[in-house]
Amino acid sequence: MSVGLILLIVAGLLVLLGVGQRVLDKLRLTDKQALLFIALIIAGGFLPEIPLGGGYFINVGGALIPLGLCAYLLVRCQSWQERLRALIASLVTAVAVYAIARFSPDEPEAIWIDPNYLYGLAAGVIGYIFGRSRRGAFIAGVLGVILMDVWQGIELRMNGIDQAVHLGGAGAVDVVVISGLLAVMLSELIGEILERAARGSNPRGREFTGGEIIKEGRHK
Repeated sequence: MSVGLILLIVAGLLVLLGVGQRVLDKLRLTDKQALLFIALIIAGGFLPEIPLGGGYFINVGGALIPLGLCAYLLVRCQSWQERLRALIASLVTAVAVYAIARFSPDEPEAIWIDPNYLYGLAAGVIGYIFGRSRRGAFIAGVLGVILMDVWQGIELRMNGIDQAVHLGGAGAVDVVVISGLLAVMLSELIGEILERAARGSNPRGREFTGGEIIKEGRHK
């Protein structure tokens, strides 16, 4: 059983137990919606990949359902600024993950951690840093990984290599799940710390709601 599948099952159990309701609220998801998306990702991973043309194939559970969830979260963003931050964060995440893949050793055994997990961890951290909100962090973590796969396919075509590109296939499911969940976890943890710190001292005029930066003032 892959790490991504284990994490999804654990996440589903936590939702059933009522743990993390605050996070779901910030993501604008009900517990039933969260369980539905988790079930669809797991089930979709066992379905045949869908050909998109041009040598691209998309995995239902590893890319199509996560993309649908990202689209839903983008629609539910509170402002266009949050949407813009999430999309910019996705591009930054894609570039960072691509750089890691590009400059990592070709031999997997030369790396102390599985490359797929490394990509997921990096995407999760960067997604949080640039996404700022829980929704933005999740979108950046997931969309950044998928965008990186798309670019790698384009790069192959530019170099005259006719190779199939599987979006969300094989180990990419683990990467997408790890990056998305890690981004949200970091956003929740650090966001909570920032909110508590803001209650005692707020020199920059920042306003927090649920650990998210809602407004940032200037020094006077």
